[in-house]
Amino acid sequence: MSSADEILDIVDENDVVVGRSPRGRAYAEGLRHRCVFVRARDAEGRIFVHRRTAQKLVFPSLYDMFVGGVVGAGETYDEAALREAEEELGVSGLPRPEFLFKFLYDGGVAGSWWSAVYEVRCDLPVRPQVEEVAWHAFLTQEELERQLPVWEWVPDGLAAYERLRGHRAAG
Repeated sequence: MSSADEILDIVDENDVVVGRSPRGRAYAEGLRHRCVFVRARDAEGRIFVHRRTAQKLVFPSLYDMFVGGVVGAGETYDEAALREAEEELGVSGLPRPEFLFKFLYDGGVAGSWWSAVYEVRCDLPVRPQVEEVAWHAFLTQEELERQLPVWEWVPDGLAAYERLRGHRAAG
């Protein structure tokens, strides 16, 4: 099954399930669905940053400071966060990612999706999926900040990052 055929829950403005759709159709028609964003840090506190492959359905070849993806039909945000983090990092046995907050991302013509933001510590050696990750590194906060105006970032990840900064500042 291709990623475009994966079945997603379609949700309303209150994050209530109102139907199901294949991922490709949900993207093409801008149907509201659910996503998870997981900031992975190593034992030194550095942040996992990667560039997406050119084959990705959404935001190909752009940089991201989160791992994650869509929440499958019938799956919880927590289940998706752990599954996506382990898949994209290429590890198993991660601790359960810590839920931080949720927001409704508005991507304009691309649609909108409920976005749950998490954080996880990954002390394991990472082996990212070659289908998902073209390049990766663990960057310090300062290194990441220096690259923000330089690299082209996925817009939803950048929105999650800005909200995370606000969340941290608010305590």
